[in-house]
Amino acid sequence: MSRSTGREPRRLTRWWRGWSLRTRLTVIAATAIAVSVFVAFQLASELLDRELRDTAEDQLRADSRVLATKAERAGLTQVELPPYPGDGRLVRVILPDGSTRTPAGQPALPPLSEGAGRVARGASADLMESNDSEEGYFIYTLGTGDGAVQLAHAADDSPVNRFGFGMLLIGLLCVVGGALVGRTVARTGLAPIDRLTAAAVRVADTRDLDADIPDEGGGEIRRLIRSINAMLAALRDSRGAQRLLAEDAAHELKTPLTSLRLNVELLIRLDRRGTLDTALPAESRTRLLNDLGAQVAELSTLAAELTELARGDIGDESAELLDLADVVVAAATRARSRVPDIEIALDVTSVWVSGRPAALQRAVLNLVDNAGKWSPADQPVQVRLHAEGRSAVLEIDDAGPGIDAADVPRVFDRFYRADSARALPGSGLGLSIVQRVVDAHGGRATVARSARGGALLRVDLPAAAPPAPIARLATGEDTAVR
Repeated sequence: MSRSTGREPRRLTRWWRGWSLRTRLTVIAATAIAVSVFVAFQLASELLDRELRDTAEDQLRADSRVLATKAERAGLTQVELPPYPGDGRLVRVILPDGSTRTPAGQPALPPLSEGAGRVARGASADLMESNDSEEGYFIYTLGTGDGAVQLAHAADDSPVNRFGFGMLLIGLLCVVGGALVGRTVARTGLAPIDRLTAAAVRVADTRDLDADIPDEGGGEIRRLIRSINAMLAALRDSRGAQRLLAEDAAHELKTPLTSLRLNVELLIRLDRRGTLDTALPAESRTRLLNDLGAQVAELSTLAAELTELARGDIGDESAELLDLADVVVAAATRARSRVPDIEIALDVTSVWVSGRPAALQRAVLNLVDNAGKWSPADQPVQVRLHAEGRSAVLEIDDAGPGIDAADVPRVFDRFYRADSARALPGSGLGLSIVQRVVDAHGGRATVARSARGGALLRVDLPAAAPPAPIARLATGEDTAVR
């Protein structure tokens, strides 16, 4: 029983949602008007019935006082009772002995009630009562002398019935009119939605992201249109960035792939001729194989960095509160394992930030790798981390030739490599990844000339308060990690 009961609302919900929004608005408008008319009819009928009853009772009291005055003057047994006029107004005189007098030709009234008897005996002054018989009478009994006079009026429901019939017709007309008005309002109000839907379908069919949807309507419709146009603009930017990435990647892959193909073809041709050992001395063969290995490594690095950029964001990794010093130390350790010849001098202080550990470590690793390419063998790459105001400041300092002023604005551009760097390994994507990670963390990356004459790459990230236990243990002096 409970399961079937639970399924019914779900069926009704699916049935209701299966209708179009225009139909639902029409039904809601018609239903609201029908309910309003029904409630108004009930209230008006009740008020009309009460007003008619009060009027009838007031008339009975007035007529009873007139008859009682005549009875007091002429006596209850002698007062003149005109013949029944047939208007539903009934008269009865109650004599002291309990007998009654009624006009000639008048329909019989209901038997005397106990309350009317008390009025005739002088126990009560008057009594207004209603008779619940099939005829339905309002009966007023007024004591006079040793008896009482009694007037009754047949309850007439015809005015209420006529009023109810009129209200029913008005209600039906209102419901039909409300449905038509609701349909018209729904059609007019949803017209921008229809045009918006048609425009969205057109964009989906043609894949034309340049077609902005006209900004029309107002309020919620305008906000919806602007949101969709903003989404289309974001999609255009994303498509443009993908196209640019594909074009740049194709350009950057062309050179190493061409060199790799030529070297492999040379080896294959010499091997087929059987002249590999004679035509290519051992020293040249070793150099060629080393070049092939370097080209494969360069392609692998380029593919990894292209994959990193193609993801478009770093949202898959959740942010957490972390000590940036741990990230820097881990990145330096990875850099040493990848390039054993590189010398790194660490001077880092514990600074807490809210960030994504893997992304930050990749950015620091790219900075260290970039500095390692330029720094002389006898000069270490200096990595410094400290707090400065409300920022965590990371500085990567090399003793290389530095960056030309003309190249500074484009250092973080994708695939950009200065003329002096084209002979060095790399894809030109490392610093672009750094810029993206820094931007995602609300920071800033800049380039300057170091005191040693090389490049000084600086990253500023918003600092965060350390966890409570660590904050309580802090002594106010930072300990450098070297």
